[in-house]
Amino acid sequence: MCKAANALKANGIQKGDRVCFYMPMVPELAIGVLACARIGAVHSVVFAGFSANSLADRIKDATCKMVICSDYNDRGAKHIIVKDVVDEALAMGCDSIETVLVHRNTGGKISWHEGRDKWWHEAVDHQPAACPAEPMDAEDMLFILYTSGSTGKPKGVVHTCGGYMVFTCYTFQNVFQYEDGDIYWCTADIGWVTGHSYIVYGPLLAGATTVMFEGVPTYPNASRFWQVCEKLRVTQFYTAPTAIRALMAHGDQYVEGFDLSSIKVLGSVGEPINEEAWRWYDQKVGKGRAPIVDTWWQTETGGILISPLPGITEPKPCFATNPLPGVQPCLLDQEGREIEGNDVEGLLCIKFPWPSILRTTYGDHERCRQTYFAPFDNYYFTGDGARRDADGMYRIIGRVDDVINVSGHRLGTAEIENAINTHPQVVESAVVGYPHDIKGQGIYAYVITGAPVADDNTFRHEILDAVTKVIGPIAKPDKIQIVSGLPKTRSGKIMRRILRKVASGETSNLGDVSTLLNPEVVDEIMDGALND
Repeated sequence: MCKAANALKANGIQKGDRVCFYMPMVPELAIGVLACARIGAVHSVVFAGFSANSLADRIKDATCKMVICSDYNDRGAKHIIVKDVVDEALAMGCDSIETVLVHRNTGGKISWHEGRDKWWHEAVDHQPAACPAEPMDAEDMLFILYTSGSTGKPKGVVHTCGGYMVFTCYTFQNVFQYEDGDIYWCTADIGWVTGHSYIVYGPLLAGATTVMFEGVPTYPNASRFWQVCEKLRVTQFYTAPTAIRALMAHGDQYVEGFDLSSIKVLGSVGEPINEEAWRWYDQKVGKGRAPIVDTWWQTETGGILISPLPGITEPKPCFATNPLPGVQPCLLDQEGREIEGNDVEGLLCIKFPWPSILRTTYGDHERCRQTYFAPFDNYYFTGDGARRDADGMYRIIGRVDDVINVSGHRLGTAEIENAINTHPQVVESAVVGYPHDIKGQGIYAYVITGAPVADDNTFRHEILDAVTKVIGPIAKPDKIQIVSGLPKTRSGKIMRRILRKVASGETSNLGDVSTLLNPEVVDEIMDGALND
């Protein structure tokens, strides 16, 4: 790590400079992130499945000075030329970039820009093995991590050194009950906040052994996770409900026969877990003896806020249960009044700050205020709805804003709509989430065209290609319905409540549609959905 830190300095990176990472899950990603922290540079990790457009947007917003990437990314059977995506992004006006460090992951052939591109190993290997740590204030920036928002433009969530590190270490040690000699594995990607907080910072600050995994849970078959757990004698295993549901769908035979007796704690993250998946996880993986910590938190919170504590909290399927010590959640109604008592439902807010609360959104502090603190005075608004049961335990219901949670990844409806609207035949579109057996939420797109579509299948594939190009394959709609109009209020606002119900198959109770500017379009949309 110190050699990498010296390499960054040798290539002009100083305290406060922004460094973008676009890499698969290789050790050099964690080493590079920590090298930035060592010298006071600000890292911005972009998930290596995002498109060149998305990568360019993030580089330009943060005015990054360097990109660190790999040549290729082997993801399951896919052989992805990561460097080509970076080159395409940098051709989109990323004028702040001076250097591209390329890690030789596979050794495949790549394009090369002399003077700008440098090999990681040539830059790093000859550096001194000692690098003094840069003195940092607790409130100096540690990293920027972009998360989708409801307005289309990704938000650069800023976390700082002191509070973030204190809270990730504290929550890691307590939620996972880590002890010396344990082997902890979080299956997330460092491109998301879970990888930042619970692969890199939390575990390493606690002196833990943390596992990194490059691959997918179903390749070469659906036993891959359990092979690794058995081989490494994993003691704490942290994954997403999407992965659990995908493995369930492949059948029990892929988990049976593996020795998982080393596992002491199972974790769930990214989205609310359904009861069927919770019970499968409990019985087939934990064998009924490893408590499940169903953790709730966000990119903006930095660390876990609500979670069972193993051996302390009585587990309850699908419930994040109780807040961690010092965290004070509450439920508000639409008018901002606090809902007292138990067995109630409302908007999940937090009353008082915690150490790793986001400090701002990069370059736009007013957006941070408007998004999280302006909706309700003196509260942090999470954007989630929640239920508090008779015992005071919290169950997260899901997003109440225009953000869709797909496989644990938050995607703004506006940014998906903007991507769809780049198709020359599209006049307007509206995107909503709907229940999906594997992903938790799928993406349902309603699309208005300027003229009749000659071939529906070709058109739909072109829409998917457009979304992949602008955002990445993770944002591709699962369903696309061509419609003549969208249900709108007389002020022109799309009535998304109706679209969500139709997408979810709840067409028997759409509520009052008489106030719509065009109520007749609702029947057409319903008929189209039923016949799709």
